[in-house]
Amino acid sequence: MTTQVRLTRTFNLPDRLRLARYQRTPELGPRLSFFSGGSALGPLSRRLISYTHNSIHLITPFDSGGSSAKLRRAFDMLAVGDLRNRLMALADQSVTGNPAITRLFALRFPKNGASAQSQALRARLADMVDGKDELIRAVPDPMRKIIRNHLGFFAERMPADFDLRGASLGNLVLTGGYLNNNRHIDPVVFLFSKLAEVRGVVRPVINKHLHLAADLADGSSLVGQHLITGREAPPLTSPVTRLFLCHGDEKGNCRREVEVSIRDKISALIQQAELICYPMGSFYTSLIANLLPKGVGRCVAETDCPKVYVPNSAADLEQVGMSVADCVARLLEYLGKSSGREEPAQRLLNLVLVDSAGGAYPGGLDMAAITRLGVQVVDLPLVSEASQPYIDEERLVEALLSLV
Repeated sequence: MTTQVRLTRTFNLPDRLRLARYQRTPELGPRLSFFSGGSALGPLSRRLISYTHNSIHLITPFDSGGSSAKLRRAFDMLAVGDLRNRLMALADQSVTGNPAITRLFALRFPKNGASAQSQALRARLADMVDGKDELIRAVPDPMRKIIRNHLGFFAERMPADFDLRGASLGNLVLTGGYLNNNRHIDPVVFLFSKLAEVRGVVRPVINKHLHLAADLADGSSLVGQHLITGREAPPLTSPVTRLFLCHGDEKGNCRREVEVSIRDKISALIQQAELICYPMGSFYTSLIANLLPKGVGRCVAETDCPKVYVPNSAADLEQVGMSVADCVARLLEYLGKSSGREEPAQRLLNLVLVDSAGGAYPGGLDMAAITRLGVQVVDLPLVSEASQPYIDEERLVEALLSLV
């Protein structure tokens, strides 16, 4: 029989003694949970593993640009690029890990070139499958055979017109493993977490072939994550009024809006968290996208731990016309929708970490407006001279770990 007791205490940010304890035994470190895309938290993740090997990363599988788009069109699958990014950021890069696997997964084929270049890339892929390539040979057995097996599975099923230019080798291996495991991604991510000595848990928030879509204030709509971010298309000029999931086609049309629920295993991961962080990054396509599946908000509300939002301290192309208070309100809105029931703000979000002195915060930082939403604002030096106007990852890691 267990008894629950609720206590309150004062936190020091940063708490140097607490941080020293975590650094001494990171394998026993706290379970910090992040909702994010793959690249925004790369530097933070690489610092985080010095303090804990138990962080939880729920990643958006909706990327629709670049080489991910080619894989998604060819195999009707979720995007694996952001998963690969986070796995590699959390991998043990020291001699005690498997740096040869990290180097292999980081390889990206040349993006430019004529059709002859594509044929040369197919020849190199064949050499990798046969174990002849230098990067493959550097990986010790039996890991080399596992990677070759999944890469071979991809090569066998690769369409005849598939363009390998710009392809990430890590994405190809994960895709081969996904196809080889009856289109289940979790076993593949688990396997390669072990191979690369990944210091944390990485999972897609859902395992579905879906796309992001956005309605804009000017009455237009966009289908595809790559169009919303403004990286492969003109930046947004009108605010996003609604973000949702859909079955999209190659022409960028939304065939059908979709409601999907998280799996029990994702619910369990959220409920294990000792701190939940909604971090900086692309506001809609990295953060809000993770909150669209049904059940996320309810699991967050039922998890008794600090819930922290770290807004972007510099420009985000997706936050057209939005202040930090607007972002907090929109975050609470989508968490409430995915809960399926009315939730007090404090069950969904407790703290907003800002740096009023160092951050730029386009759209404005009205701390009183945030407080009126039922959320406490903590103003501390998150931006360093070297990182300005962006958040210093080490300072943020120290602040988050001090709250656990």
